Amino acid sequence: MKQHNVISSEMLYSHWQGHRSLTRRVIEAFPEKDLYQFSIGGMRPFSELAMEMIKIALPGIEGIVSGKWEDMESMPTPETKKEILELWDKVTERIDALWPQIPDGRFEVVEAAFGLYEYPIYASLLYFIDNEIHHRGQGYVYLRALGLTPPPFWEREEQGGLM
Repeated sequence: MKQHNVISSEMLYSHWQGHRSLTRRVIEAFPEKDLYQFSIGGMRPFSELAMEMIKIALPGIEGIVSGKWEDMESMPTPETKKEILELWDKVTERIDALWPQIPDGRFEVVEAAFGLYEYPIYASLLYFIDNEIHHRGQGYVYLRALGLTPPPFWEREEQGGLM
């Protein structure tokens, strides 16, 4: 059976960054105190969920490019929403800088991301995006429970016409 590429590297990059843009707006929507303290049903506060996304995205893009997967579990959670947003933006800038360095054919290489999850690089990247969507959904539930309207989930800032 002949294989066909369904999405280009540039389209995948744009899709991921669109999700990151939307997740950033969810972080912004939280009142400072609730970002760090609000929880439902034993779920973690959204500040912790945002940090999980950061701890996957930053070493994730570096691992995709270099093949060296660093663990960032020890990275502390910033103390303010402003600091989380600044860190989020730094990770976004790092993704912007490193994405063009992904070698041709790299997405099909099977590698143990973070030394644990042995899949093709594209599957690991799809997991990064799926994980972010999952946790952003928790953020939507929190915002609604707080009486706040989250940003529309379909309003992602993406290039290339994908939404």
